Amino acid sequence: MFSSFFASLIDTIKSRQVFFKLVKYDFRQAYLGSYLGIGWAFLQPLISTLIFWFVFEVGFRSASNQKVPFILWLISGLFPWQFISSSVLHGTNSILENSYIVKKMVFRLSLLPMIKIFSSLIIHIFFIVFLAVFFIAYGYMPNLHWLQIFYYLFCSMVLLIGINLITSSVVVFFRDLSGFVNIFIQFGFWLTPIFWNPSMVSPRTNIFLKLNPAYYIINGYRDSLINEVWFWERSTWTLYFWVLVVFLFIYGNHIFKKLRPHFPDVI
Repeated sequence: MFSSFFASLIDTIKSRQVFFKLVKYDFRQAYLGSYLGIGWAFLQPLISTLIFWFVFEVGFRSASNQKVPFILWLISGLFPWQFISSSVLHGTNSILENSYIVKKMVFRLSLLPMIKIFSSLIIHIFFIVFLAVFFIAYGYMPNLHWLQIFYYLFCSMVLLIGINLITSSVVVFFRDLSGFVNIFIQFGFWLTPIFWNPSMVSPRTNIFLKLNPAYYIINGYRDSLINEVWFWERSTWTLYFWVLVVFLFIYGNHIFKKLRPHFPDVI
């Protein structure tokens, strides 16, 4: 299992030029033909954020904490979640959507789920910059803790690659999986502290919710921008996250390699 993982990693590095060309192509194709074009990639998340802010702060009068305005607390959790959910939803169907490549071309298919992640990453980088500008506009100046965003971004990437390798390969044989993934994302949306403060639930419930790896990432963005807590100060959950993610990453590569020879027969 470990040998196949490292072999896959080396092949991916060797194919990096083709890989980034396909990322660029995938990003453009997603919005080709619409009047606003690529603008939709940024407009849709912004509109969603505005709606959630209005509903939860103006309507429900939610409170995040006393450190920052609710809008800052909201977007520091919502933006990383949008990146995670978009990458998983699009990555799950990446093999099915590119059946012509599977059948007719000699191509490293494990790159397809990763292409969807990097395509979503382009949008997310924009929103990281937007996030920083918004915090500065509210009077919160950059500090060393902000650099942790790149650590948590890396955490997201490794997690997403592992998940997408599993879901994209299994969905070829079990098409209903994409529907289950959609439902799972909706559950994750409400069970992850995006709109609500973890202090609102009991410590026992909070421990259960922390088993969700997205919790670690979203809380990490807030630790970087708001709480000013280093990731190693949360050593227990950092260790748990990386044990889980490394397992998903290695197992995802293993199951993808095992199922890949059968893709052309099923698609």
